[in-house]
Amino acid sequence: MFRSPLASLLLLGQLALMSWMAHAAPVEVEDVMGRKVSLSLPASRIVLGFYPEDYLAVAGEGGADRLVGMSRGWFVKSRPAIWSLYVASLPQLAKVPDLGNVQDQSFSIEKTLAVKPDLVILAQWQYEALAPDLPRFEQAGIPVVVVDYNAQTLARHMASTLLLGKLTGQEARARTMADEYKAKIDTITSRIAAAKRQPPRVYIELGDKGPAEYSYTYGKDMWGAMALLAGGDNVAAPFVDRWGQIHPEQLLASKPEVILMAGYESVSNPEAMQVGQDVSAETVRQRLAGFAARPGWRDLPAVQQGRLYAVYHGATRSIMDAALIEFMAKALYPDLFQDLDPLATYQSFYRSYLPIRPQGTFMLGVNPSQAN
Repeated sequence: MFRSPLASLLLLGQLALMSWMAHAAPVEVEDVMGRKVSLSLPASRIVLGFYPEDYLAVAGEGGADRLVGMSRGWFVKSRPAIWSLYVASLPQLAKVPDLGNVQDQSFSIEKTLAVKPDLVILAQWQYEALAPDLPRFEQAGIPVVVVDYNAQTLARHMASTLLLGKLTGQEARARTMADEYKAKIDTITSRIAAAKRQPPRVYIELGDKGPAEYSYTYGKDMWGAMALLAGGDNVAAPFVDRWGQIHPEQLLASKPEVILMAGYESVSNPEAMQVGQDVSAETVRQRLAGFAARPGWRDLPAVQQGRLYAVYHGATRSIMDAALIEFMAKALYPDLFQDLDPLATYQSFYRSYLPIRPQGTFMLGVNPSQAN
């Protein structure tokens, strides 16, 4: 059946109006803090405070084009090689205004208002730090939505991913991503529960200061929460709430059976734990050997048994941490998880959801015989 040109034009007009109304109609969403926020979806002018890879993974093609501002200093400083890969693939990212960092108190409310966003997405820790200034967004009619991958819990990872999907109009994509993550975590936790073993003692440290000085370890957040999911007994938990240093004597007395040293590819200390894009396995093992030589460490069960590992700090605070949790579980329970290939999990996520293909060393044991 054929329509007259006038009827066709009227139909197209009606469809366009319905599409505009669907886009413009305010929708109420609930963020990870339980806040009810009303906004028009999908958002088209977004300011992103943190979690750039999770945002780009969920938003998919065109996600970078929606960014009118971001806080990118931490990402560029700690992961410059990865940032370069993204800029090569998505040149528009280099043109997105940098609004400063909450960490060093350089984040600019004025610059954020100037780019006229229709949505500001913040990490929970950013929202809490910026609390005194946030009423200015409310006064300007700019909605603020909070996501949180820092807690490193299954519930928060799922909620944050699904929320990003709703905000960007990619709910089906986000649901697939979240379900895949849950399946991997469920595999780990169910096997450990069925095995009914004593949790191995594990210690995790950010090795940014090198062997001469103990740096951050983790209590209930980040690596501490990941250790719990991987079935470990985090020896720092009694001494550190969220993150902080443990006294060397406390660590030695705890006798960890597994030690993981976390690091980035970009380091200022020549002896720091270096892991990540373009970093060779030889370099990673050389840095691990430096930590193994710390005073008293040769007597620790983890060092004596060669259960000293390097892990990529850049893959934490992200739904990509499934690969690291697999790696931790395999380090803690090697016989239970022989079938897992954490590096393949890590690379597969990029192939499925992101435009870059990282190459380097992202997780590795001190002994050449240890596979990822």
